[in-house]
Amino acid sequence: MQVIKILLTGILCACSCASFAQTASLRGTVRSDDGELLPGASITISGVTKGTFSDSKARYALENLPAGPCTLVISFLGFEPETKQINLKDGESEQANFRLKAISQELESVSVIGRSEAKEVNRQAYNVTAIDAKKLQNSTLDLSHALDRVSGVRVRESGGVGSNMNFSLNGFTGRQVKFFLDGVPMDNFGSSFQLNNIPINLAERVEVYKGVVPIWLGSDALGGAVNIVTGSRQNTYLDASYSYGSFNTHRTGINAGFTGKSGFTFQLNAFQNYSDNNYWINVDVADVNTGEYFKNQRLRRFHDNYHNETIIANVGVVGKKFADKLLFGITLGQNRAEIQTGARMVSVFGAWHRKGNIVMPSLKYQKKDLFVKGLNVSLSANYNLGQEQNVDTVYRRYNWFQQFKQYEGLGSERERSLYKFRNNNGLVTANATYQLSDKHSITINNVYNTFNRKGRDELYPDADRYEQPRFNTKNVLGLGYKFDYSERWNTSLFLKQFSQFNKFSVTYNPTGVYGDVAYKIQKNRFDKFGYGIASTFFLLKNLQLKGSYEKSYRLPETDELYGDLLNLEGNIDLDPESSDNYNLGFSYQTQFSKIHRVNVDANVLYRNAQGFIRPKLNANQTKQVMDNLADVTNFGVDGEVRYSFKQLFTAGVNLTYQDLRNNTRFEDGYTTESPLYRDRIPNMPFLFGNADASVFLKDFGAKGSTLTFGYNLLYVHAYYLYWPSLGSDKLDIPRQLSHDVNIVYAMANGKYNVSLECKNLLDARLYDNFSLQKPSRGFYAKLRYFISK
Repeated sequence: MQVIKILLTGILCACSCASFAQTASLRGTVRSDDGELLPGASITISGVTKGTFSDSKARYALENLPAGPCTLVISFLGFEPETKQINLKDGESEQANFRLKAISQELESVSVIGRSEAKEVNRQAYNVTAIDAKKLQNSTLDLSHALDRVSGVRVRESGGVGSNMNFSLNGFTGRQVKFFLDGVPMDNFGSSFQLNNIPINLAERVEVYKGVVPIWLGSDALGGAVNIVTGSRQNTYLDASYSYGSFNTHRTGINAGFTGKSGFTFQLNAFQNYSDNNYWINVDVADVNTGEYFKNQRLRRFHDNYHNETIIANVGVVGKKFADKLLFGITLGQNRAEIQTGARMVSVFGAWHRKGNIVMPSLKYQKKDLFVKGLNVSLSANYNLGQEQNVDTVYRRYNWFQQFKQYEGLGSERERSLYKFRNNNGLVTANATYQLSDKHSITINNVYNTFNRKGRDELYPDADRYEQPRFNTKNVLGLGYKFDYSERWNTSLFLKQFSQFNKFSVTYNPTGVYGDVAYKIQKNRFDKFGYGIASTFFLLKNLQLKGSYEKSYRLPETDELYGDLLNLEGNIDLDPESSDNYNLGFSYQTQFSKIHRVNVDANVLYRNAQGFIRPKLNANQTKQVMDNLADVTNFGVDGEVRYSFKQLFTAGVNLTYQDLRNNTRFEDGYTTESPLYRDRIPNMPFLFGNADASVFLKDFGAKGSTLTFGYNLLYVHAYYLYWPSLGSDKLDIPRQLSHDVNIVYAMANGKYNVSLECKNLLDARLYDNFSLQKPSRGFYAKLRYFISK
């Protein structure tokens, strides 16, 4: 019996062989019926203990097969198995290519969230949820709002399209959760490439790692990671869409690719977003001239226009001896955002705006079996040459009536500025995995990031403050070991070394005379060491248990240290935060009468974080600033139940509870117990969930066409805005309930698609981030064309 190396995890069906003449071979490829590569497909021969999986290029090979007739079985999760009779001739190699048909057209639903069909994602030991983005590509969702439907995730925004976004995953928020694009950290992509302006059509799959993060996603993620997997297709395809909706919102997306027989490949992703964001809000307003106060006025936002345009182009080769993939790329983009409010809605602006661009060349290289069999390497590098500018030169004070009071002299709405700067971000990430044997492999990963903010303000050309250093380098080195004991059990161990160097300046008064300011250069360095373990065991074929632990560190980010020059004030005194992360979960799938399917997933987590970095309002209540809390604990549970009936109906519900507590008993310099000890962390939702349902009408109007009706519910329980133990007036953010509905008509097996959506159907008041109101009810339509060869 020959032992076959498992390239992508899955269950290998094998039987005994009736013939022992091993003189023939069989090769081929496995694709979907629309031409998409299917890596990880299972290829078995009935009656023979032979089998394999298709590789990353969807190719397979079976050697030393018995000559004569045989039955070949090809299967892939989500597709109908195919059986084919083949007559193998002694001493010859046969070619057999396959195209599998999808089990159903549920991929056209705009509301179904499920685990990815990729087996290697589902079977990992890590607590991971994978969104199959193809199920949402007829919707007008961006990536952030698609993720907002995953258990444990809350996406909180300061407004509408293009607004600042805060991502929370099981109680960890902001930069504690890291984002990756095809395994490459997105730390340096700038304001033109944010999660809430990237259309869902850019992605094929989005993986959400809760807590412990795999070693190959090298980073200092403390609370989890999100990996956006884009076009892995190596065929010719075109996906073009346009949507229009309320508040003068326009979105366009084009994804195209070409791969020739010679291996030459070209990929293009382009998208644009535009919105006036003039949605309805309810606010209290004071007349700027008379001071008369008007409570609970329903008005439109008026200075919140946003647009961005981005192009990502890659050209190179695939399938060569020297490289499985070698791509040279460029990312170009620009954006302009009018600033309507500060950190709270009592601050109203009418002229202040910000603009930026991204110019980022990149390199990607991948090679399996480099130099020796079993050694797989990948390398990526990019450098962002883009710049940002803050424009605040109008000396006025606005209110929500769009009234303003003009002042004499040189001033501004907040901080007079024409500051233009570059962050000069560079990133290099390298990964090497060596398969020691069928059961043992090791991985080395290193991520190096550099930051050097340089800028100038033409209003203050001689100001020394703009010459002060804002420099940062960060390196994360990881070493991992994986033990695949069997199909049912695998375990991963890993070590990480975190390093950071910061160089900056601080002000001081050298003479004691008022107004005399000088600068002193400061340097600091952090070196930390982390480790962890993750293991999974299949108690039954359809019952998976997972457990993991990690001692992790998260180094302060550049915006947290130096500010974002918008609504986040810098704090150079921040220390790294650390956390002991424990995760335990299970996944169970079953079916009844072959027409009813039920999936259940549940996870329990515990976090003990020291130096927890969280946002608070600064001294004058106009900006946020990051601060360290000595000790924070979090106990949380999340779960999801999903049901489907044939190919006609599917529904699911998920719920998350997280109990974040301030565990700092004694504040610095005090011997009495803090009144905030064991208080729930404020401005952090602790109970929230989603529910969705979809009905599919197959062959509606024409064969190969599907009409889908979808519904999605968002629920967020009320939570305190400030510390519960401070003051008798405990302001809170009220309970929120939002309903979205949609209709999708997919024609010609998904080639032509039309969708209609209504978001926030009942026009509920939705809040985030210190009571900043989110968009009111809106209607949207989308046209999409997709073809693949």
